[in-house]
Amino acid sequence: MTAQDPTKPAGDKPSVRMITVPADRAGQRLDNFLLGQLKGAPRSLVYKLVRSGQVRVNGGRAKAERKLEAGDEVRIPPVRLSEEGDKAGPPEAFMRRLEQAIVFEDARLLALNKPTGVASHGGSGISFGAIETLRALRPGQTLELVHRLDRDTSGLLIVAKKRSALSELQALLREDHGAGIRKRYLTLLAGRMPDGVMTVDAPLHVGLRQGGERHVQVNAIGKESISHFRVLERKGGHSYCEVRIETGRTHQIRVHAQHLGHPVTGDDKYGDPAVNKRLREQIGLKRLFLHAASLEFALDDGKSPYVLNAPLADELVEALDRLK
Repeated sequence: MTAQDPTKPAGDKPSVRMITVPADRAGQRLDNFLLGQLKGAPRSLVYKLVRSGQVRVNGGRAKAERKLEAGDEVRIPPVRLSEEGDKAGPPEAFMRRLEQAIVFEDARLLALNKPTGVASHGGSGISFGAIETLRALRPGQTLELVHRLDRDTSGLLIVAKKRSALSELQALLREDHGAGIRKRYLTLLAGRMPDGVMTVDAPLHVGLRQGGERHVQVNAIGKESISHFRVLERKGGHSYCEVRIETGRTHQIRVHAQHLGHPVTGDDKYGDPAVNKRLREQIGLKRLFLHAASLEFALDDGKSPYVLNAPLADELVEALDRLK
């Protein structure tokens, strides 16, 4: 599906729409609300409409991250999207791959063991991320991302099938110090970590490099970030660890591992190039060794517990087995 310049609609000329935010959308970000209203519109177009002031909330300009309230009036400008039949969907093989990666599903939630290299959502030159592909697999279903994983990180990605589940999970994610959702990752860190649990309590600040690339670093002006590292096994002079995080900052584990002096292996952004090259040649590790292994939480005010697990990706298991 392609989008034309919204200021120059063609064919059946669309008109401005005024949408009243229903109660079950209270707390939703404006950009996500617009994506639901403009089915098939690329995320880049939604941000363009917001930045240019063509989208209004209660008559005024608003930012994409604004949280909407029940009863808010959202102005949606004329946008002409091509017919659904004109849209090239995700490749069939990719759809099957993600369908096979579903590790849990009930009436409210779907859990995906996301492969490395798959973005959580489309944008920035990526036509189809995990959520767009799942929607193509389940046309007519309401599917919303609960959280995101870095593109290069594999493991559990949770999708809500009901608005009530999305709201409750996002509230749990906002709770202080990981009280709402327990997150466990598996990683191979470069070098020999000490025994016991090493806790990193170091604020993280997201900056932009030339060209718009995000780069995160430990910085006093950043947001509070806490990670706990524990060695499970030492192999080949490196440390296979579990990591439990209390906060969910961008690139948190990767930057905290770098801060410890034991970066995540296979990390092209924050890692050790010499170690990465050696492991690529010795054990065939060609990706970031970071995997979201488990999530624990409870819905219905604690009455419905969930313990979700995603098996370690095959290529990571094989790399570990080769590491002497």
